[in-house]
Amino acid sequence: MSRRKLPEPAMPAAVKKLRCAVYTRKSTDEGLEKEFNTLDAQRDACEAYVASQRAEGWMLVRDHYDDGGFSGGTLERPALRRLLADIEQGRIDIIVVYKIDRLSRSLMDFAKLVETMEAHGVTFVSVTQSFNTTTSMGRLTLNILLSFAQFEREVIGERIRDKFAASRSRGMWMGGKVSLGYDVRDRKLIINQDGAARVRRVFELFVETGSGTETARRLQAEGVASRSGRLLDKGDVYKLLNLRTYIGEVSHKEKVFAGEHLAIVPREMWERVQAIMQVSPRSRAAQNRQHAPALLKGLIFGVDGRALSPVHTMKNGRLYRYYVAQRVLKGDAAGDGSIVRRVSAAEIEAAVVDQVR
Repeated sequence: MSRRKLPEPAMPAAVKKLRCAVYTRKSTDEGLEKEFNTLDAQRDACEAYVASQRAEGWMLVRDHYDDGGFSGGTLERPALRRLLADIEQGRIDIIVVYKIDRLSRSLMDFAKLVETMEAHGVTFVSVTQSFNTTTSMGRLTLNILLSFAQFEREVIGERIRDKFAASRSRGMWMGGKVSLGYDVRDRKLIINQDGAARVRRVFELFVETGSGTETARRLQAEGVASRSGRLLDKGDVYKLLNLRTYIGEVSHKEKVFAGEHLAIVPREMWERVQAIMQVSPRSRAAQNRQHAPALLKGLIFGVDGRALSPVHTMKNGRLYRYYVAQRVLKGDAAGDGSIVRRVSAAEIEAAVVDQVR
């Protein structure tokens, strides 16, 4: 849509020409794809004001300074940086904006801009607030308005933080990365049964082994993966074990609240896991070696020449020990019938002891 140009009154020859740059800004890029958008509306109003001051020597520069999709809380905006560079090079006499907050919402940032303007003899005009920085009253009014803008922004921030805290205290999910075992529906967490089964397996294996390393090794051997399909590693294991989300709770600033969502892991198991993790990894490893000795560790090898690793598991209160091929633990032995996948530790150790005797 072409915009109608306003008639330009003749300029007296003796009037000094003042080069005017129009600056426009919108915090989001929503609607900017339209043929006539918010930035165009701001520019129209500013150009009309400049045209009304033509008798005073005001004239528009050709360059456009439009920042669409940039917050007024920062000075890091491409069009603003170009504008400041042109000011420093002496190409502009007056900056024209629709409202003050289009240039900046921060009083501290605006003070820096005003300092730059004054250093280069540039004045500032807001067409909807009827003042400029060439007068002391204009500067006073400007500081008052910016103070209110800063105050309003801080109040809005406080409201958002208060709303977030209140929602958390009511157990509501407030967005962010969705944990394994859950999906989001209608802005609420619901259990994903496949993912929940993987989460429970993590907790079960850790209770059995008491080791994050061994738990990760077993999970990888079983092909247990994250939401993205990547096999879980030791770091993933500990992240999952520490999430209170899995017992139906949410936390906010070290406070814990009952969540709206359902738990995946029984509280008793979660607390047992936390108790195990209170013991140092070295102590847990020593306990594991004591309860599951491996007489042939580093002494028994598979057909590929690699040592078999001792592993153990608890089932119905009974300890089962095995020596397992490395490729099986890494999950890359599927379909290979040439390797010995695992052997009973008790049986092979007994056979070796008999031979030694």
